[in-house]
Amino acid sequence: MTEYPGVAYVMPVLNEADYLQEAVESVLAQDYEGDKELVLALGPSTDETNLVAQRIAAQDSRITLVENPQGRTPIALNLAIRNSSNPIVIRVDAHSELPASYTKRGIETLNRVGAHDVGGLMDARGRTVLQRAIAAAYHSKFGFGGPAYHSGAPEGEAESAYLGIFRREVFEEVGYFDEKMWRAQDWELCLRIRQAGHKVWFDPELKVGYYPRDNFPSLIKQSFASGTWRGEIARRFPEGKSLRHDLPPVLLAGITLGIASAVIQPILGDDLPKPISILLTLSKAVPVLYGACALMAGFRAKGQGLREKLLTAVTFPAIHLPWAAGYIKGRTVGAGSTLDKGRIK
Repeated sequence: MTEYPGVAYVMPVLNEADYLQEAVESVLAQDYEGDKELVLALGPSTDETNLVAQRIAAQDSRITLVENPQGRTPIALNLAIRNSSNPIVIRVDAHSELPASYTKRGIETLNRVGAHDVGGLMDARGRTVLQRAIAAAYHSKFGFGGPAYHSGAPEGEAESAYLGIFRREVFEEVGYFDEKMWRAQDWELCLRIRQAGHKVWFDPELKVGYYPRDNFPSLIKQSFASGTWRGEIARRFPEGKSLRHDLPPVLLAGITLGIASAVIQPILGDDLPKPISILLTLSKAVPVLYGACALMAGFRAKGQGLREKLLTAVTFPAIHLPWAAGYIKGRTVGAGSTLDKGRIK
């Protein structure tokens, strides 16, 4: 590999009119001497996204547009990879902004450790008070728990990589993104890369600015879809199971029982057997304890001001509970055709 191999940036795009310009500019402004090409795989957007993409492409010959009528992320990625040619493939997101050093640092790490896929930190940020509050929840360990790309970890081998900087030959060896995996396709590809004996690497010095959903309905839809596909992963692959993934469903069950208890006990009263009555009484504490933990985590998060911290506290259940419901669905009956509808307008 040459010192500055050419790079192919691949970007799935759907309903991103408000973010696409900045995302593309951050790619083309990379402080990197090698050749660059950017392929935008355009889904069936219902806003002005495709017009923005056409205007941008007309101004720079390094940009290629490909149609992705189905709008699915893995299909978009595969179309973009196959319509590019450079030896390094870097997945980018239309909701993200790359720091200028991202490409150079990523390729240096790829070569330094002999990896086939390298990823870094998702640096969530916001433009509005609510989006900043949601971003603060992303950074909180109470929000997402263990993933290194949310809360950070020492550099080293990883189960998966956020976005991903790949050697092109790995796709020829292990295959492309699984187009039946509408979400979690990155985890499944990383599994195949690791099974082939190659490294997937986490580098905390790689930070990507990411703008999360900016309203609760979209966040809830995204969380449900994410949980469903994580459940599908756990259902298909033993490697996809983790104790931390079982905690949100247990929490959801406890909260549901606690709320139900508050209704059942006053109605049935002394008619309930004593063990059941004790269980229902104890379960009432679960919603209270969870609410207290969410409030405490909200005030300890990165948000600024009382309103932002309170919104962060409210964000936690908007992430945890839909994710838990989705996980139960995916784990028991599979993800099926579950789709993240958070950006479908």
